[in-house]
Amino acid sequence: MTDREQLHRNGYALLRRAIPAKWLDDLRAVFDAGVKPADQWPVPRGMDWRHSLLDADSKIQAVCRLPEVLAVVGELIGERFFLSQVEGREPLAGGGHQQLHRDLSAQRPGDIVNVLAYFDDYGPENGATRIVPGSHRPEQGEPPFDFNDESRSVRLSGSAGDILVFDVDLVHAASLNLIGARRRSILISYFSEPLYASHLETVGLRSIRMKTTDRFDPSDFAFGVT
Repeated sequence: MTDREQLHRNGYALLRRAIPAKWLDDLRAVFDAGVKPADQWPVPRGMDWRHSLLDADSKIQAVCRLPEVLAVVGELIGERFFLSQVEGREPLAGGGHQQLHRDLSAQRPGDIVNVLAYFDDYGPENGATRIVPGSHRPEQGEPPFDFNDESRSVRLSGSAGDILVFDVDLVHAASLNLIGARRRSILISYFSEPLYASHLETVGLRSIRMKTTDRFDPSDFAFGVT
């Protein structure tokens, strides 16, 4: 199976150490400097998470534009796309657990891709992401997914600098931060170009300060096949 076939079958790719190690200290500092209390956002955030406003920072933007990331995003979306949102997220000690869920595409399956870029090591002890491979495209006639059923979920673990790229229809969730160890990450959203008008309607509610006029074409990025 080629990487491309596996990507579309599974609905995600985990890019190990995709962020250059020399960037990580600066990225963590940017995250910490941008932290705002949950009640100071236009839409209040969960109290068991730390949220950071950092989308306009040049180092954050560099992560969002890593060619390896854009290649996978372009392969999943399959048409011109843009960077819609970036926000820092970190589960607090004793918090962060989510029920399995889908973030949901907008106009067609595959028109939105989310990315989690990890600034700290992550695993079962500090709120690792859970995913259900292949759950983004249910087979015809398949019963609705039971979000209380964890039997197919896989809990990821890895190192600071890893990046998870996934179709928004992939079933996933964050886990409980049992030990309180830092697990800073940024959640990045990329939208297909036809979604730009609806994106503009909610930029204020989503605290978006960065420019979102840049366009990326899948043909500009080489998606590796092995």
